[in-house]
Amino acid sequence: MNISSKWSAYGAAMITILLWGSAFPAIRYTLRAYSPEALMLFRFLLASATLIIIGVIKGIRLPKKKDLPLFALGGFVGVFLYMLFSKNGAVHLEAGLGSFIVSSSPVFVLVLSTIFLREKVRWVCWVGIIVSFCGLVVIMFSRAMGFALDLGVLLFLLAALTTSWHSIIQRKITRSYTAIEATTYTMIFATLFMFIYFPALIRELPGSGLRVNLLVAYLGVFPAAIAYLSWGWAISKAEKTAYVTVFMYLTPVVASVIAYFWLGETFTLLALLGGVVIIAGMVITNIASRESSARAHQAATTTAER
Repeated sequence: MNISSKWSAYGAAMITILLWGSAFPAIRYTLRAYSPEALMLFRFLLASATLIIIGVIKGIRLPKKKDLPLFALGGFVGVFLYMLFSKNGAVHLEAGLGSFIVSSSPVFVLVLSTIFLREKVRWVCWVGIIVSFCGLVVIMFSRAMGFALDLGVLLFLLAALTTSWHSIIQRKITRSYTAIEATTYTMIFATLFMFIYFPALIRELPGSGLRVNLLVAYLGVFPAAIAYLSWGWAISKAEKTAYVTVFMYLTPVVASVIAYFWLGETFTLLALLGGVVIIAGMVITNIASRESSARAHQAATTTAER
């Protein structure tokens, strides 16, 4: 993996995290007018439409019949079930705290990529991801000291697991398809599964205001379509899946900062310390990826000289 590809993967991952982080306060605002189910369908209808338009302009290929089950699995597990678990988890647990639990997914991704994708990472990468996870735990306890393992926590843990599977499935799909092809067809399948909530959307749409619907449009085009597209790009360009999924630890940090300025929410010095620990873990992971790339380059050079 060359330097430009690595940094393009990191840049795409960071764009995704910024957009996903902005979604949490935006969703909180739009839920004043929509139920979680109606909002989910409305948002992903707009996301699918955006991706289809981009796909037509780019002239993307149609998926092969043998790959349709994989796209359907990605849409069902990685998007539909993730949204279902996270939205229902928010009913039982504070949404902000839930976002921190969901951001534990890089740990799941590292384990899953090792088992199913046969990706081997150095122990330094494990250390970096664990350090970032410790920072996440610090932030969680700064938000809710001593919270119990209840239904809300369980649902958000399931959301973390399903979004982890999304990264694994996308990694497998992008071995044969471009990032935009993988994202578009996965999103279309996810939206089809969400059509069970169409009656709720029809009921609630007339009573919503222009400001709310403009915000839903933002959620559909940017944190859904563009963010999932840039995430697919990052996954496809990364040397190892874990090297980019570690960026997901930053999602609640971004969400907290935006909520601080937009919704007036506050965060403690302990939460700030947790953010610093998360970034420290990401630096360690990045060092591991650099060393891995350097060794691969040195091995290739040595082979060529023989």
